[in-house]
Amino acid sequence: MANKIKIVKPDSNRQAVFGAGDEYYYYATGKDTDGQYFFFESIVPPGGGPPAHVQTKEEEAFYILDGEVTFYAEGNITVATKGTYLNVPKGVRHRFKNNSDQNARMLIFFAPAGIEDMFEEMGANEENYSKHPNGLFYALNEVGTQYGVQFFEEDEK
Repeated sequence: MANKIKIVKPDSNRQAVFGAGDEYYYYATGKDTDGQYFFFESIVPPGGGPPAHVQTKEEEAFYILDGEVTFYAEGNITVATKGTYLNVPKGVRHRFKNNSDQNARMLIFFAPAGIEDMFEEMGANEENYSKHPNGLFYALNEVGTQYGVQFFEEDEK
């Protein structure tokens, strides 16, 4: 049980994970929050963002700190700029992409925690996914299904 206060200052050394072309810097994982939530900062470069996917276990929330990120979900397209908050309920197919020419920064929150293990596993093996004999999306789903996440090759419109 996490029963002590965790303080992360601007100069603190945070865990970094790289995946889908993005950078993720952890503030709190399930180990810190007794499994209640996972909270991190994402830097999304131009063209960055994950493929369409569905989480079956977690609610996901985004808060845009800088830049512009386009979200695709439920047939809607939302261009989110600084100060925009979005909540994606579990079971909703979605994706996001930085369609601008500048980096975007956002805070991302998952509840409950646990999906950070998938981020770490995928980040550590990302360069091997494109070499998988059955293709990239097979490789992503091979890992994702262990965490209740399904990835889709076709875009969410």
